[in-house]
Amino acid sequence: MNVNSLRKIIFTTLALSASYVVSTACTNILVTKGASKDGSTMLTYSADSYQLFGELYHYPAAEYPEGAMLDVYEWDVPGHFLGRIPQVRRTYNVIGNMNEHQLAITETTFGGRAELGKPNGIMDYGSLIYITLQRAKTAREAIGVMTALVNEHGYCSSGESFSIADKDEVWILELIGKGEYGKGAVWVARRIPDGYVSAHANQARITTFPQNDPQNCLYSPDVVSFARERGYFKGKDKDFDFSAAYAPLDFSGVRFCEARVWAIFRRIDPELGKKYERYAQGYDLSLERMPLWIKPDEKLGVRDVMELMRDHYEDTPLDVRGTVMAGQYNAPYGTRPLEWEYDSVKYFCERPVSTPQTAFSLVSQSRGWLPDEIGGILWFGVDDTYFTCYTPVYTSSTRVAECFAVGNGDFNTYSPTAAFWKFNRVSQAAYAKYSFMAPDIRKRQAELEDKHIRTVQAIDAAASVLYKTSPEEAVEFVTNFSIENAQNMVAQWDKLEAFLLVKYFDGVIHPEKDGKFIRSEYGGPGKVQTPGWSETWRRKIIEDTGTRFKSPENK
Repeated sequence: MNVNSLRKIIFTTLALSASYVVSTACTNILVTKGASKDGSTMLTYSADSYQLFGELYHYPAAEYPEGAMLDVYEWDVPGHFLGRIPQVRRTYNVIGNMNEHQLAITETTFGGRAELGKPNGIMDYGSLIYITLQRAKTAREAIGVMTALVNEHGYCSSGESFSIADKDEVWILELIGKGEYGKGAVWVARRIPDGYVSAHANQARITTFPQNDPQNCLYSPDVVSFARERGYFKGKDKDFDFSAAYAPLDFSGVRFCEARVWAIFRRIDPELGKKYERYAQGYDLSLERMPLWIKPDEKLGVRDVMELMRDHYEDTPLDVRGTVMAGQYNAPYGTRPLEWEYDSVKYFCERPVSTPQTAFSLVSQSRGWLPDEIGGILWFGVDDTYFTCYTPVYTSSTRVAECFAVGNGDFNTYSPTAAFWKFNRVSQAAYAKYSFMAPDIRKRQAELEDKHIRTVQAIDAAASVLYKTSPEEAVEFVTNFSIENAQNMVAQWDKLEAFLLVKYFDGVIHPEKDGKFIRSEYGGPGKVQTPGWSETWRRKIIEDTGTRFKSPENK
């Protein structure tokens, strides 16, 4: 057996075994200018993976000589060299998932047909994002760069949904490789109409699409013909459905993926939420699919969008609170594994938008009324979206805060100065006593995020004054602010961890008021509370144990 054949067998095996895990990671929301309160475009991204570390990538702008080459390494498999491609003469500054021109790109993996993965391509989905951000200024240009890269160098990931936003337009691009049947990929890109919001969460969402409207829809010339050749589609061209052909719906695609989109949509259009509630449960795949985009009842601010990324299906049929799955402290998370068995019967846990295994998440804002040096902001956070604190990072920044820096700790190396580990410590404590600790964390989170939003307004104004005489000074100003604000935020979280440790030590609650612990009249600790369990959990204990713990003192 030759090496290439062996690689194909290994790749296919890994793809089949990992497709379920990969395809239930990450959530994106796409907000157009007309759907936002301030006229910015916004994208969100939660990088939900047990293999990713929470850090903020920085690719400085650079000049390269003619003929320079770029080494490509697989983004989420550190150290895995994929190949070399020609480098461009000039690259742009990139902070996280946004560049100096306010172009932002995020993604979710939908997997799709396993046979369409290709082990010999050079471009993986992560490298595709970060290389494109270094080369493109607008969303349309980004689509051209991304599709050209995979066509020229091959694509080695499974199916992807990409969110792409610039100062004016927001697009969704869905792309899948051709496996051993051809080089490159088949794809469709649709522009989100202004005034609307879209979302995707690991299930392909583009169905039918206009095939003669290049202002609003772009696609590969063989997207339909390739599906015909492979036997994925047999109808008329006008009826071609990208998702049905390349990523057919199944129960997990709805319950673990589409349901997250429904959770987001229902919060900005409650009537639509009611209409698609049965669909989101995944038991009837014949039901009408949700629209690709919706018009929100009210325009969204950046805090609104942050909160959408913190959904746990609260107050819906998918809410696990009040069940044994939520544990004694009523956490809204199911546990892992996502699918499990008991007595040879298969079961599953819910997969909400907010989940513990998030490495980092973000909300990008492209603000076209400001110069690029000031307009682009990445609201960045690490760990679980429900317990993170988003801090603003201007994407013209020339440096990154130490707390977010690549190399400051990793999954195997604890660093006391890494934001990821600091936030993880607080989250881990909260999971054990969720109903008690979560309100304290959320209170501090809201205080800091609201303060950050107010502060950004002042920084914008000051930077705009500097920009008139020296754009370079404006960039240095917003860089320093981004770093200092991030470091201060982590220091505040350090204080929060200490507060939680004292308040909830040894299974009791230390009394406090406004963050100050109450002392007795003699200066000692105040009387602690012993809350025990909720009435729901007490009932479950009795149902499980009967009279075992019943006191004989009962009459």
